[in-house]
Amino acid sequence: MTLPLLRGQKALVTGANSGIGKSTAIALGRAGADVVVNYVAGPEDAEAVVKEIESFGVRAYAAQADVSDEDQVDEMFAHMVSEFGTIDVLVANAGLQRDASVTDMTLAQWQKVIDVNLTGQFLCARAAAKEFLRRGLVPEVSRCVGKIICMSSVHQIIPWAGHVNYASSKGGVLMMMQTLAQELAPHGIRVNAVAPGAIKTPINRDAWSSPQAEAELLKLIPYRRVGEPDDIANAVTVMASDLMDYVVGSTLFVDGGMTLFPGFATGG
Repeated sequence: MTLPLLRGQKALVTGANSGIGKSTAIALGRAGADVVVNYVAGPEDAEAVVKEIESFGVRAYAAQADVSDEDQVDEMFAHMVSEFGTIDVLVANAGLQRDASVTDMTLAQWQKVIDVNLTGQFLCARAAAKEFLRRGLVPEVSRCVGKIICMSSVHQIIPWAGHVNYASSKGGVLMMMQTLAQELAPHGIRVNAVAPGAIKTPINRDAWSSPQAEAELLKLIPYRRVGEPDDIANAVTVMASDLMDYVVGSTLFVDGGMTLFPGFATGG
């Protein structure tokens, strides 16, 4: 059954052929949106996501583009406007890790993570904002002109030794999101972020794939379960809807309480 939350809207999800992006793209389609499934590698996986979205009676197609490449991003958005007429929802989800201690981290490892996780979100947000402003408000579709949802992380506020590039990229996402929200809100554009905690995705499989690893991870999660991609997808779907129309420049943490600093639960 298709829910009416996003019926008639056009959404683009970056990094949507696996993990959180996949679940989010499917959830938006289930909520009634037509969806562009962005990917950089793995076309077969992207097409499988497209087919699942189409099963809800909405439109979808896969779009290959490296979000850190300005020309590829602009081309992807131009093609979406040509195919769907416009964009109403951007979920800037694409991200990666290149982990190393600070003394071992190469400049290439640092730059790759910043390029994809931060610059990629900026390029996509800029392209979406241009289309929102060109098209203007369509009241029968949504109460606002457009929605940008940045995929952040609990590590926008929690330091993470051995992952200085990743934590820095997500700290940057926080300030970028808030600044974009401040600038674009007067135009009727809502910019917010969703910040996952520990979620069972391929990017962090080693942290939860064995009983021993999961037990250690649960020490950091007061709610005592590791999150699933659908936990994030559901949050994004609601954030993109008019149910959240007065939410601007906010980060929704979906983390089972990880940002409650559980190490202080028994003292401090």
